[in-house]
Amino acid sequence: MTTATIPPKRGFSPAEFEQRVARAQQIMHRHRLDAVFVTTPPNVRYFTGFDSQFWESPTRPWFVVVPLEGRPIAVIPEIGAPEMARTWVADIRTWPAPVPADDGLSLLRSALQSLPARFGRVGAELGREMTLRMPVIDFLALRDGLGSEIVDGSPAIWEMRLIKTDAEIAHIAYICGIASDAYEALTGQLSIGENEREAVRKLRIDIARRGADATPFMPGISGPGGVPQIVCGPHDRTLEEGDILFIDTGSTYDGYFCDFDRNYAIGRIGDEAARVHEALWLATEAGIAAAVPGATTDDIWRAMNGIIENAGAIGNNVGRLGHGLGLQLTEPPSHRPGDGTVIAENMVLTIEPGMEYAPGKMIVHEENIVVTADGPRLLTTRAPREMPVIR
Repeated sequence: MTTATIPPKRGFSPAEFEQRVARAQQIMHRHRLDAVFVTTPPNVRYFTGFDSQFWESPTRPWFVVVPLEGRPIAVIPEIGAPEMARTWVADIRTWPAPVPADDGLSLLRSALQSLPARFGRVGAELGREMTLRMPVIDFLALRDGLGSEIVDGSPAIWEMRLIKTDAEIAHIAYICGIASDAYEALTGQLSIGENEREAVRKLRIDIARRGADATPFMPGISGPGGVPQIVCGPHDRTLEEGDILFIDTGSTYDGYFCDFDRNYAIGRIGDEAARVHEALWLATEAGIAAAVPGATTDDIWRAMNGIIENAGAIGNNVGRLGHGLGLQLTEPPSHRPGDGTVIAENMVLTIEPGMEYAPGKMIVHEENIVVTADGPRLLTTRAPREMPVIR
């Protein structure tokens, strides 16, 4: 069992946010940006600490401007001002949203135009693995009337978020411990004849009871000797002897995710599934060992892929063998050929080898690690080398 019993303090100190913004401003200077403005929940939360279930409503846009010098500026609907005032942000500008004719656009434009135009460039969430949470027509109007050039700020923003602080790592470690304990306990809660939906429901409830805030992601899939895919489900399929049950989870604590899976044999495990499981367990070991400062994501991929290919893989429809992790279930980088990201201390990564070994039969392993100066450290409790059996 893990030691996921003492939760980290919720939220972060003003000093933590000052550290994040100071580092962000160094990165912005290298990218020649006068500011970045962000609109999506993870990025708003990263710079301010603001969170709300109201993100589920698409009616109102929310903006945070991070300038090259000074503290962030929140440009938000009036309805969010009391909660934003609880954060470290002092400059809060509001409008009585929704006002479709001008939903914060003039306020945002004014905030950006008030900043010194050293480089004449403002970064926005335009690129890889990012989206804009504002009407595109408003973004185009802002771009055409701002005066400064709006450019893709995603390379700079991902660079800011790539290296986690010690406090962020503590949050991720805690939720990894909660989910690890729940996965371990699941074998005693299931039996042959239940279905995928029941299995996932039991795990979801246990993770919540142990202290998780939410479980936005929990696909559960089963199949004879392996599973056909790993991102959909659960369904009403009954667990039968000879099946493999795969459950992945992205559960959260105070906004931070874990992301790892476990596999269970139903009744017994066949010889071929056992052979593939062993190969993937060894591939996971190799991927973890390769995640050291100075290596690259390509190196991590090669360490795993060689073992997978030697085990007779006929495919891998996931497209990569792991990724970054933090305020989102998946973040850059990707362990894949050509990604080329240099591994550095305080990156949090998933190690995720998987293989299709027969048509429609996959097995995937996944663990979460943090990179330290001395090498990788597991945040999850390592999966057992022999697949657990549910009887």
